[in-house]
Amino acid sequence: MSRAEETPLYGRDPLLRALVPRLTGLKYDERARTAREFQHDLPVVLVTGRHGMGRTAVLRALAAHYRNRLPLAHVRVEPPGLPAFPPAAPDADAAVAADLVGVLTELARQLAPSYRRPFPVLLPGLFAVSSWEPGDDSTRDAVCLRLARLLIACRLAEGPEQELRQTWAGAAEARIGSRAAGAAAVSRALHGAYADQCRAGPERDWYRGRFPRFDDGTDPLELLGEWYHQGGDYRRAVEQTLMAALRHDVAGSYGRLQRWNREPWPLVLLDDVHLPAGRRFLDLLLEHRAHSESPEREELVVVATRLGEAPRSDPGPVRRELADLTAASGWERAGTSPSAGLLTVPLTPLTRDDVLPLLAAGSAGAPLHPYLASALHTLTGGHPAATTTLCSAVRAATREGRAVAPRDLLELLTEDGRPVGEALLERLLPDRRQRDRLTLLSLARDSTAAEALASRLRLEGPEQLPANAVTDYLEQQHWQRLTPPGSPLVTDPLLRTLLVHEARRLSPGPDDSRGWQEIHRFLQNHHAQRGEDGEADALRHMLAAGGVETVVASLAEEFQSEQDERGAGHWLLCLRYAATAPTPPARDWQDDRLRTALGALDGRYTHLDDVERCVNRLLHALWYLSEPHTEPDPDTCAAIEHELAYLSLRHPSWRVALGQAARRWPAAARDKRPLPIPGQ
Repeated sequence: MSRAEETPLYGRDPLLRALVPRLTGLKYDERARTAREFQHDLPVVLVTGRHGMGRTAVLRALAAHYRNRLPLAHVRVEPPGLPAFPPAAPDADAAVAADLVGVLTELARQLAPSYRRPFPVLLPGLFAVSSWEPGDDSTRDAVCLRLARLLIACRLAEGPEQELRQTWAGAAEARIGSRAAGAAAVSRALHGAYADQCRAGPERDWYRGRFPRFDDGTDPLELLGEWYHQGGDYRRAVEQTLMAALRHDVAGSYGRLQRWNREPWPLVLLDDVHLPAGRRFLDLLLEHRAHSESPEREELVVVATRLGEAPRSDPGPVRRELADLTAASGWERAGTSPSAGLLTVPLTPLTRDDVLPLLAAGSAGAPLHPYLASALHTLTGGHPAATTTLCSAVRAATREGRAVAPRDLLELLTEDGRPVGEALLERLLPDRRQRDRLTLLSLARDSTAAEALASRLRLEGPEQLPANAVTDYLEQQHWQRLTPPGSPLVTDPLLRTLLVHEARRLSPGPDDSRGWQEIHRFLQNHHAQRGEDGEADALRHMLAAGGVETVVASLAEEFQSEQDERGAGHWLLCLRYAATAPTPPARDWQDDRLRTALGALDGRYTHLDDVERCVNRLLHALWYLSEPHTEPDPDTCAAIEHELAYLSLRHPSWRVALGQAARRWPAAARDKRPLPIPGQ
């Protein structure tokens, strides 16, 4: 799916149209002022969510509605490593920054055009710490281009930015000379050139106030650069100073007249602050705001996004659901910890009611299946990116006159002709190497089975334990927390469904060692070696490989031979778990589960006795209803009740347990709840 695919903003209005207007003092989509909820102590709004939940879409919407109406900066944080020539971001996109100095530079560049005298203190500080290693032409060009754009935005230079970049690179290198010099010497040269060309000077008094113990002959800006390159505690002190300079300059741009006129506060949008530069910026800002003696009140409205959830172990942040923001957030700083300045807002999935309008919008041609919306919502769990992609694919199919049934959802194509599952996985799991591993290893029950499968398939890579490597990746990408050894490698239902479907779609054939059948046969043998503890898993993999008759025979034999009353729970557990097996590839298997469950194909099974035919119908009914997109129709639920009741009358010691299941399982199946095991 392309980045242009819009994630829907359904349900985001409390954030977009209520909270942010009350922070900035300006309505979201009207040229009108609005009352502020906060006056002097503003929270930093931290929007959290997984990949595809719409974090970036929220910031884009805010940028689109507030641009040119108030001072605005929109920055996307990226992992460390600057490109040689970072492109200037158009209005629709966020500029990119990979370190703290880059973030501060981009904020100053984008906010500067709104101010009469932009950033007189911060600018020389940014020049004093900017640098590159001599001989690293790529970084030199990137740094000088960044500074050239900053000077142009602050109206301190004119002309094409590339020419200005070359001018500053030449000026710095001329000051360094031919002698060997490090990054600190480059910083001194850059600041010296800035002081000469921009007539810097008064800001030294401000920086000298940050270093009061040094004599008057010490240049505080040279000291700033030296400390920055020393690293450790020295760099931390410099970063704190640069943050103080940003706040000082922003606060100085709002005098009594602007406050009396209720000028809207500036809006800073930061995407992906879980990355080091974004995390450092937020930490510094929150630390400064936590000090009550701080003289600066910069009133920056900061809306940031974070991949995953905010840590729940920290009692400082105030957490609010989207629905809580409509009237007032109720945020108030509680305590002196920096994190008390955070207001965290998790993005919630779309509701079932959101799906139908998305399906119907712009569709024409074949009518929609009556339960397609509910099936799609069950499949995606309301995940915005998955919902949007599938709805778009459904609309495209119906415009071509093709009817789409719930079972067809993952077989659809995107507008550019790619399978929807492939497109979604590329967006949700950006690392292709890990995605390819997960596609195969997701078929395994747990990490032990996955390691055995990885060894069997000879998966290559730098990690000795590929199964552990992929779970680490999922945890780093905030799809799950610490993964217990006995749990599935992939715990998110949507992600697991997409991965299993992709493994089925890409299966090379029945005789290939990496084919669907061979993988499930290997996993079946792996679990069979565990004895009774692995029986349910072995049956499930056997069913996934297409061995329906073998699974039915095994369950029927245990039913007829096991007399211990306690065995009923184990038998029901094996039946329930086996029925969650993923279906084989369509080319190797015909889906007759529903007709088999309802007895329409009993003529095929005349060789089975009554108990075996009953188990066969029951297994197919449960297998059919286990699909996330299947609508639990009354006939299939009634069949489950009938078959379990029939079996309960034919076992001398399991009658009570099977009778309870006959009463409870149909209701659980109708509600798509887990089927309860008596006694558990």
